[in-house]
Amino acid sequence: MSDPVTLGVLFLILAVVLSTADSPRPFWQRFYHYVPATLLCYFLPSLLNTFGWVDADNTALYPIVSRVLLPASLVLFTLSVDFKAFRRLGRKSMLMFAASAVSIMLGGPLAVWLIAQLAPELVGGQGPDAVWRGLATLAGTWIGGGANQTALKEVFQPSSNLFSAIVTVDVFISNLWLGVLLYGTGQATTIDRWLRADASAVEEVKDRVRHQVEAIRRIPSSTDLMVILAIGFGATAVAHALAGVIAPYIDQHSPLLSQFSLNAPFFWIVGLATAIGIGLSFTKARNLEGAGASKVATVFLYLMIATIGLKMNILAIADHPGLILVGLVWMLFHVLLMIGFSRLIRAPYFFLAVGSQACIGGPATAPIIAAAFHPVLAPVGVLMAILGYAVGTYMGYVCGILMQLVSP
Repeated sequence: MSDPVTLGVLFLILAVVLSTADSPRPFWQRFYHYVPATLLCYFLPSLLNTFGWVDADNTALYPIVSRVLLPASLVLFTLSVDFKAFRRLGRKSMLMFAASAVSIMLGGPLAVWLIAQLAPELVGGQGPDAVWRGLATLAGTWIGGGANQTALKEVFQPSSNLFSAIVTVDVFISNLWLGVLLYGTGQATTIDRWLRADASAVEEVKDRVRHQVEAIRRIPSSTDLMVILAIGFGATAVAHALAGVIAPYIDQHSPLLSQFSLNAPFFWIVGLATAIGIGLSFTKARNLEGAGASKVATVFLYLMIATIGLKMNILAIADHPGLILVGLVWMLFHVLLMIGFSRLIRAPYFFLAVGSQACIGGPATAPIIAAAFHPVLAPVGVLMAILGYAVGTYMGYVCGILMQLVSP
């Protein structure tokens, strides 16, 4: 399928899913009680790639959506940010992010050591083909993002074939976990009871922002919609322009900052777009939320979810079963530690899901998970994910060294 055809199919999928999710018919109400609409918006497009109808490696949709629609949605989501309300989320959100990063850093060496006891050939290799070298780059992207992975690739120098296999592992496992988290959003209340967690702070933020929006809600005019799009895409243009200057400057003149992956353009695009949105929240532009700014942002975000689904190939596990096994053990350790720590501090599922995805998925998917709970919570995912960029290279490096020590 060509990109225009694929885009049309994605919109059809989204329209069908969201229309049935809003249907009053008992069948659809029961169905979506167990299967979140967001999960279907992610899973159904993956079938296009799995069955070969779309070449996910060559489509231009994901780069465009992630670089244009994602930052635009972040600007529109943050227009109505209430910082007093967000402060009520407390320290548990940061603790869960820290637990997420540490569990990934320690989970890699543990997975390599366990597999080495059972099948050492799966985690062996010499020189550039040593498996630990490729897995070290995976640690970078799972704690931070693509920029951290690239940095660690230069540090540990895995072979091209090994790195390509690691990319497959990353896409398969991270997207599989994203699907699990999206499913969990529909069962958040049940999960919170099992975690013995108090989700009142999250609910308070949602209710407070919802009431503020209701107070200024109005029927949008065509001018309102044009202004909303102008602000979203205008701020995105500014973020791209500044990122195109700042990132190369840091890369050339500030090697210390480069170690924190601050030379990555995507970091600055997302960070600046969020900052612009926050700045506009202190102006009259925040009243555009009453005309549906967050609804426009939600449309962009759903398209982002669908294009991420395009990257998922359910049959990819057959290509690299050994490395997939290592990744699954690694992810299992991360999940168990997150669940255990969440129960220990009684953190709600929202913090578990967003804290995990802030590391595993980064700025591209953390706001998706946060917005699945409620659109007004998307900025929480962005702010947590940006932290991953700062620590990803260092924690990934430590993880790589530990994996080297336990490799056969």
